[in-house]
Amino acid sequence: MDGTRASGALALAGDGWEAVLLPGQGAAFARLAFRGIEVLAPLPLGADPNASFAGAFIMAPWTNRLDEGRLRVGGTDWYLPVNRPADATAIHGLVRDAAWTVAEVRAGHAVLVQQGDAAAAGVPWHWQARLEVTLDVDGARLTLGLTNAGAEPFPFGCGWHPFFARPAGTRLRFAATTLFARDARCLPIAAQPSPGIDGPERDYEGLDTHFAGWDGAAEIARPDLTLRLEAAGAWAANLQVFAPGGSHILCVEPVSHVPDAPNRPDFARFGPLSLLAPGESVQAALRIAAIG
Repeated sequence: MDGTRASGALALAGDGWEAVLLPGQGAAFARLAFRGIEVLAPLPLGADPNASFAGAFIMAPWTNRLDEGRLRVGGTDWYLPVNRPADATAIHGLVRDAAWTVAEVRAGHAVLVQQGDAAAAGVPWHWQARLEVTLDVDGARLTLGLTNAGAEPFPFGCGWHPFFARPAGTRLRFAATTLFARDARCLPIAAQPSPGIDGPERDYEGLDTHFAGWDGAAEIARPDLTLRLEAAGAWAANLQVFAPGGSHILCVEPVSHVPDAPNRPDFARFGPLSLLAPGESVQAALRIAAIG
């Protein structure tokens, strides 16, 4: 049922779309489906959305990896907890680790908010986040606003990490200008010209790769469904693609900046974090249209 909550979940439905959000678990998507076809790999009941290759989650106030958790701001280095010890990085931000509040819910529509900070790490990072989800005839739409709630200018970034279901025969298409070669820890080491991707699984399987100069549009063509993504605002120029070999998921992640951008000034020009004065905001949006 539309707008119902069960076991802490928030269920929405509209114009053939169905979604289940988990406000208490970082506002993660446990499910997104169109006309009964699963768009995302469904999150198993009771599973941790931050430890499962399923559903989707918001990334903020940074996306992807920070080397050794370092956040360089001007001449000062701040350190966030390393939550991926295997490669000594802080990954995917902090908003997914805390609960969000449901501020509004009606037919096919919900607004969730979070007031958060990095005080536990001693970092003067304070934010207000607002996520709006709408399911209607235009598709599944997400709008994210991130505001500096602190007393001094600070950098901010954001992204959305969906685990799209990837049945055999899925094709991916998007245009870009730049691909970032990566080291063994998935940190960028070189910017290379790239037209993007337009092909079957062999062209993208095994990637955990950042693309810049993205035009904000992508298409995932599955045998059972075609998805068209249109990003705007802070999500319109950078894209992370993650497609583990041998898996059945494809992550096409609109993001606002290059991985580890605060610590790699030569690469930050392809997509930096946004330095926001107190009270300033960054806005990002994504529309997913489906043809089945």
